[in-house]
Amino acid sequence: MEDKRLTIKRWAEEDRPREKLLLKGKSALSDAELIAILIGSGNKHQSAVELSQVILEYYENDLSSLAKVSVKDLQKFKGIGEAKAITIVAALELGRRRKSADPLKKLKITSSKEAYKLLLGDLSDLQHEEFWLVFLKRNNEVIKKEMLSRGGISGTIVDSKMIFKRALEEIASGIILAHNHPSGNLNPSIEDINLTKKVKDAGKSLDIVILDHLIITENGFFSFADEDML
Repeated sequence: MEDKRLTIKRWAEEDRPREKLLLKGKSALSDAELIAILIGSGNKHQSAVELSQVILEYYENDLSSLAKVSVKDLQKFKGIGEAKAITIVAALELGRRRKSADPLKKLKITSSKEAYKLLLGDLSDLQHEEFWLVFLKRNNEVIKKEMLSRGGISGTIVDSKMIFKRALEEIASGIILAHNHPSGNLNPSIEDINLTKKVKDAGKSLDIVILDHLIITENGFFSFADEDML
């Protein structure tokens, strides 16, 4: 006898994820139901929703943890092939980018917390280290934010000449430096401290102020400015 759990088509219309979204709106769906829409079908013993629940439970129902996994990690679940795994990874990456896509026009940075919020979407959920720059006008209005370099788990190479080359190209009066610590450790390393001093000193001759250097993790941030280390 065919297992009735195998196909979403057998469910009552209001309980099928796609139909439920149309009838009740996207907010009515659980995380598992949203993932089920992405993967479309389950495996021999689980529906798409049941398989999605298993995946979520494995990552403690934490979408931030799920957003860090690779295509190969997801393929370990029975019923998740490469195509389905790619779909999940791509959807979560879109969500991450959305968090960092807030309009920058006329946005002013007046505190370390505001700078942290601006960069959190770019530097969260990463398993490697990245170094970012925020260029500002003299009134602290944001001109642009961009990644300068990408490294491994323990660090990334930062060329101070490239920092000021980009700042001059953007006609920036101030810069906020930022990088993430995938380990979650908020304490600055000796290298972080030395780099901050080096870049700050170099900026003086160009009349470009280093306003802050943030170390960002999922659970918070460290501000060199707040700690009087600039």
